[in-house]
Amino acid sequence: MEHSNKSISNRLAHLALAAAAWTAGAAHAVQSLPGGPAVRQLNLTSPATKIAEEQHFLHWMMLIICAVIFIGVFSVMFYSIWKHRKSRGAQPASFHESVAVEVAWTVVPFIIVILIALPATKVIVAQKDTTNADLTVKVTGYQWKWGYDYLNGEGEGLSFISTLDSSQRAMSDSGDVSQAPADYLLRVDNPLVVPVGKKVRIITTANDVIHSFAVPAFGIKQDAIPGFVRDTWFRAETVGDYYGQCSELCGKEHAYMPIHVKVVSAQDYTNWVGEQKKIAAAKLDDPSKVWTLAELMARGEKVYAANCAACHQANGKGAGPIKPLDGSAIVLDEDHAKQIQVVLHGRQALGMPSWSQLSDTDIAAVVTYTKNNWSNKTGQLVQPAEVVAQRGK
Repeated sequence: MEHSNKSISNRLAHLALAAAAWTAGAAHAVQSLPGGPAVRQLNLTSPATKIAEEQHFLHWMMLIICAVIFIGVFSVMFYSIWKHRKSRGAQPASFHESVAVEVAWTVVPFIIVILIALPATKVIVAQKDTTNADLTVKVTGYQWKWGYDYLNGEGEGLSFISTLDSSQRAMSDSGDVSQAPADYLLRVDNPLVVPVGKKVRIITTANDVIHSFAVPAFGIKQDAIPGFVRDTWFRAETVGDYYGQCSELCGKEHAYMPIHVKVVSAQDYTNWVGEQKKIAAAKLDDPSKVWTLAELMARGEKVYAANCAACHQANGKGAGPIKPLDGSAIVLDEDHAKQIQVVLHGRQALGMPSWSQLSDTDIAAVVTYTKNNWSNKTGQLVQPAEVVAQRGK
């Protein structure tokens, strides 16, 4: 009983701390984010593409039409009720039907529907016209981050993962958001970079569950479904930073899956592509290279912080259904293939995605890191060649 009372007291204390942190966060003066959400925003996000502008026009056009119909219909109805009320001695008219009225309430709604359908259909058809794109990017949803692969156009061959900024995740975990910046929970390590004025085709798919790639300023929202390929497009008219989020509930980390699109000038984009290709070339490790424990530990720490710590925690203890790595039998096992296979293929039943998109060296490094960090002092090294051997099994 004493233990139970202490447990309850501890929980109440945690709740009190959480409430205090929430109150402090609520008191923090939030700021509008250009290209993202605005304070006291009532309208749609300011458009940055022609399609988004057309969507705004349709939104207001239909709202006005519906408002006029609502006011007209209810005005006639309330006038009739008031004018022909029983207290004034009104007598109901006796008539069978009126051809004029029948024709009017058939033809007028038909005309209204046509007036709505014509511009709406034009916009819908334009939204799905992904032909003649200057740049094609495959966007893959992962729990809980985005993968960007440049398939065609300038930058072809570039590929990277975009993850929520670790400092903002730490801020969220602490519960203290009193100093949260305007881009809180929207800042990422690697934004999607595209050139201004170019048609960008986005191909969406997913690695685990259904996600949805949405950037309100561009007027795009396309589901990313495992095993399927969907597409959409945009052409940004103005240089700047634009933000979105996964808009399909995809699990417990759904709120930590932001989208940041950085639109730059043509010259800046060319420079960025050149820099990224140099970085990519530098990362092309020889899988046959033999690494030392210190080298793998240093690299593995970075890979773990960027990809694993969000679920397994920095201390390796896990949380809730997430299994701990500290003291894990698979991690401690001398058969390296067991842990490599888990990293390569994931464990869908436990919500762990596949990490096969990581390089052989990165996987070897992070496996080595977990085998030798915290209380796991195994002294075991996993070389990239071992990962190469396990791929495809």
